[in-house]
Amino acid sequence: MNPKNKAYQRAYEAFRERLIKARTDAGMTQGEVNERMGKAHSFMSKCELGERRVDFVELQMLAKIYAKSLSFFVTEG
Repeated sequence: MNPKNKAYQRAYEAFRERLIKARTDAGMTQGEVNERMGKAHSFMSKCELGERRVDFVELQMLAKIYAKSLSFFVTEG
């Protein structure tokens, strides 16, 4: 595997961990987040599992829902 792909995978895994932490810090279920965002019932599950990527606009919405800054989701790599 290309070393750049490994670095990307590690960085995205760290992002997904922060995504989960932000939701749990906010005391919300995946279903509550889906409802607030007007998304399908499986949206957050797929995002947190890495089956679906989170785009920038969705991340802005999630940051607002979770009362987190965008920088919370950024990891140093």
